[in-house]
Amino acid sequence: MRFRKRKNEEMGVDMSPLIDMVFILLIFFMVSSTFVKDMKLDLTRPGASSAQKASSKIARVYIDKTGETYIDGQSVKVWAIQGKIRDTLRASTEKAVLVITDESVAVERLVEVIDQCKMAGASDVAVATEKEVG
Repeated sequence: MRFRKRKNEEMGVDMSPLIDMVFILLIFFMVSSTFVKDMKLDLTRPGASSAQKASSKIARVYIDKTGETYIDGQSVKVWAIQGKIRDTLRASTEKAVLVITDESVAVERLVEVIDQCKMAGASDVAVATEKEVG
């Protein structure tokens, strides 16, 4: 059996597998990367003279003007805060929580959220103020 080479046929490299691999790598890196999103709530933070900069590695709980609580951009009921914070702290070496709240939030709601965070295993729970950056 003899193979004949066609005169018009050019030898070349097929680029389809290379393009497929590039798209697979692109999808892999998009899925595996993490993006940090800060909550876009309009909060007026309370003031304090002893404010310090907060670490960026700690868990953050947001309380808006109406008393709704948010963790990781999702609205969470007060009774579910303990479970969510426990899951967040399990993956972290620093067992600290930062509560970012509006100054018009009732003290009862703030204390309730802080209690839930402490029961979840947080060793340090802080409240963000105007001067807090981070």
